[in-house]
Amino acid sequence: MTDTSTPTSYLTQEAYDRLKGELEHLSGEGRSEIAKRIEAAREEGDLKENGGYHAAKEEQGKMEARIRQVRQLLENSTVGETPADDGIVAPGMVVTVEMFGDEETFLLGHREIKEDSGLEVFSEQSPLGKSINGKKVGQSATYQTPAGKTVKVKVLKAAPYTG
Repeated sequence: MTDTSTPTSYLTQEAYDRLKGELEHLSGEGRSEIAKRIEAAREEGDLKENGGYHAAKEEQGKMEARIRQVRQLLENSTVGETPADDGIVAPGMVVTVEMFGDEETFLLGHREIKEDSGLEVFSEQSPLGKSINGKKVGQSATYQTPAGKTVKVKVLKAAPYTG
């Protein structure tokens, strides 16, 4: 059986509000601006050799992809809900781990919150995030890097992000 559900991501309220504003701009004013640029370039004549037209169409494609990405993220996110302060790693927590003999502290959540949090952010969907999600302080986990290396991680602290 395959899990086809879309994973939920943790966002701070600030990140959610920022992304919602970005989506409104891209869906409204942004689309209007790019449509005007495409039309202006189209009026210049031969579309085969019209660099401005092709650049505007490429930008339109990137913008539509970003609109879909942001819309999906906003629809499938947990916003600002503070997880229980029970020492169990969960999205929305500031986690300190021991890895490679060093301590690293980061926020477990969607990468879009990095701008608002001032912390390094690891996605709960990343190999590291998946391996420690649900672990208690003092427990260890391992995960595979994209290069195939196995990394051991020990959870040292886990506390709710308070912004």
